[in-house]
Amino acid sequence: MRAYIISRLIQAVVVVIGISMIAFAITYVLGDPLAVLLPLDAPPETRAIYRHEMGLDQSLPVQYYHFVTQVATGHFGYSYLVHEPAYNLIMDRMPATILLTVSGMVVALIIAVPLGILSAYKKGLWIDSLSSMIAVAGSALPIYWLGLMLIILFGVRLKWLPPSGYGSWKNLILPAFTLGVFLAPITMRLIRSEMIDVLSMDYMRVARAKGLVERKVMWRHAMKNVVIPVLSVLGIQFGQLLGGAVVTETTFAWPGVATQAVQAIQNQDRPVVQAAVIILAVIICLVNLVVDIAVVLIDPRTRT
Repeated sequence: MRAYIISRLIQAVVVVIGISMIAFAITYVLGDPLAVLLPLDAPPETRAIYRHEMGLDQSLPVQYYHFVTQVATGHFGYSYLVHEPAYNLIMDRMPATILLTVSGMVVALIIAVPLGILSAYKKGLWIDSLSSMIAVAGSALPIYWLGLMLIILFGVRLKWLPPSGYGSWKNLILPAFTLGVFLAPITMRLIRSEMIDVLSMDYMRVARAKGLVERKVMWRHAMKNVVIPVLSVLGIQFGQLLGGAVVTETTFAWPGVATQAVQAIQNQDRPVVQAAVIILAVIICLVNLVVDIAVVLIDPRTRT
């Protein structure tokens, strides 16, 4: 167990180093940072001074070395626009993003778990076909369209919920439901397929032959084996939602990391972009590490 955790930690460190290299390289695509810091009519002498002070006149390996040593101490530099630490700007937005991501996953599980189990248990019947249709419809709905329809219906016409913003639990309902509907079809299909495989196993027949009621057979025996692949997929989906909720955050004016990163890209704010990418990468690696350890604890067979 200890060797497994150490190996996964080493893999996570390698992944973060690779992402730091990619983030460092991609930010050069944004353009020259002096175009943001200095006016267009700035003399060449002033540009040369700024370029020297920022270390932009050094070779790329030297710049990357200084970048990594700063990142290792938690310093990503200062934002070109607001002149505040980039780390603080991202971490101020992180609670909102994590709250939205976790809430969306909870909504997805509330939708996917009962539908997936019921669809597998009633395989081939009308309820199975209905659940499959719901899953296909959920996958086909563009997330921005669903968000706008929810805003128009519940925020503008019915006035039941605030259409945008961040503050109370009411502001969380619409964006969390939008993300949940986006994630639920994948989770539901996985639960259905895994549950169908588990229900056909011999130990399930033995459990029924012993006289156990169907409810205990489903929850005590079947769900333990279904949880493992679902947990692994949720770990991957958490990373995708954490870093990819740009459309949802923009649609509902949710002040998360994704919108902050998009604004930084548009403004060529290199330190903020690098901080967002690397911090999200570290969080995603930690979440996947926790998921892998949880899978090993749940299923002893994976320890070998």
